Amino acid sequence: MSRRLEVVPGGKGAPGSGTDAARQRLALAQTALLSSLVAGTPAPEGFDRTRLGVQSRALTAKRASVVAKVAPELPEILGDGYRAAFLGYARHRPMSGGYRQDALDFAAHLLAQDRPEDPEARRRLTQWWRDRAGPKPPSAGPAARLVRAVRLALHRGE
Repeated sequence: MSRRLEVVPGGKGAPGSGTDAARQRLALAQTALLSSLVAGTPAPEGFDRTRLGVQSRALTAKRASVVAKVAPELPEILGDGYRAAFLGYARHRPMSGGYRQDALDFAAHLLAQDRPEDPEARRRLTQWWRDRAGPKPPSAGPAARLVRAVRLALHRGE
């Protein structure tokens, strides 16, 4: 037998009640804590700044490691400077869109700053970014070829 939870006006959990205000305060505190951990904002009141800093650096280092696994060409192109460059990039930029997008955003960030300084590495990074950031080439599969052939035939018949 299932039970339905109903919100009774003026009852527990109703808008404007103490519960609603407490939930809003909790949501704000959680957002501030998350922002401190992944976006470099100041630690919220009541939290140890030192411990949050250690945890934030650990999360950023883990992010750098995962991006290096998703896009192994980046550490290859950037060499020993990969980790420091990525940590500098990620320190105040929370990840959005997943690790592949993070790798693309990191490369775009470096290129926008005319980095890496080595022209050959910058050329390779530019090519890597262009190969992955642009539109996908058309599929070469049989179904895709059939669709293109039908479209071409219909276009010629107009």
